[in-house]
Amino acid sequence: MKKLILLLTFLFIGASSFAQKLEYETKTNIQYYNTATNKSDSYINERCVLDIYYPKNTKNFATIVWFHGGGLTGGSKEIPEALKNKGFAIIGVNYRLSPKAKAAKAIDDAAAAVAWVFNNISNYGGDPSLVFVSGHSAGGYLGMMIGLDKKYLQKEGIDANKIAGLIPFSGQCITHFEIRRENGIPEKQPVIDTFAPLYHVRADAPPLLLITGDRELEMLGRYEENAYMARMMKLVGHTQTKLYELDGYGHGMTEPAFPLLVNEVNRIVKEKKK
Repeated sequence: MKKLILLLTFLFIGASSFAQKLEYETKTNIQYYNTATNKSDSYINERCVLDIYYPKNTKNFATIVWFHGGGLTGGSKEIPEALKNKGFAIIGVNYRLSPKAKAAKAIDDAAAAVAWVFNNISNYGGDPSLVFVSGHSAGGYLGMMIGLDKKYLQKEGIDANKIAGLIPFSGQCITHFEIRRENGIPEKQPVIDTFAPLYHVRADAPPLLLITGDRELEMLGRYEENAYMARMMKLVGHTQTKLYELDGYGHGMTEPAFPLLVNEVNRIVKEKKK
């Protein structure tokens, strides 16, 4: 057992050292809609851009698409520091915000951004079969919506099942409260309709790792939404759903969640490369 632990420790340190020795490059404000779409809408042209942070001079790396939080009304694209220097690309995405655009437009933008990644990541050396989708809060909601309701990516010519893994942080699983607010529905009135990830549970979805804060510290029953999502995914026959609750952490639980994201990406990459 001691030899095994030493070996695993050596492999972990070796892999970390390899990742840290890689050189990384960042390209910013890449438009992910086509030229015609950008010209047709000034807000799309301004807002619908992404940043890519990727390892140079290496091939077939995994990519994490990261959607920022902010209730679909605020926030900005980011490359989380905790995800840097891990051997894979990180893509931070801006999307349209309410009230300047209807909140549901953010789902369209999320799909367009992920489609851009599938269509372009190989140009940077990445493996399009290793595209993961993650994000915090509203960002987690967007990732689940485009990963579970296949129509959004289908519109962009992409099969949502090609996503290697969905890993939302404290994502809303019922209809997002901003979409409800636009329709005169109070934030404490739960709704599950076509704008709810829970509405689209299915057995053949990509692997799903749900991460939330402590149920007593989270906002508006967020843990319970995710627990119900996990249960329903399992009941419909999805065999790769997991739920983690981070005791002692509230809604802003990203820092302790980032290592779980990295571990899940590495686990799936290892399985796919067997």
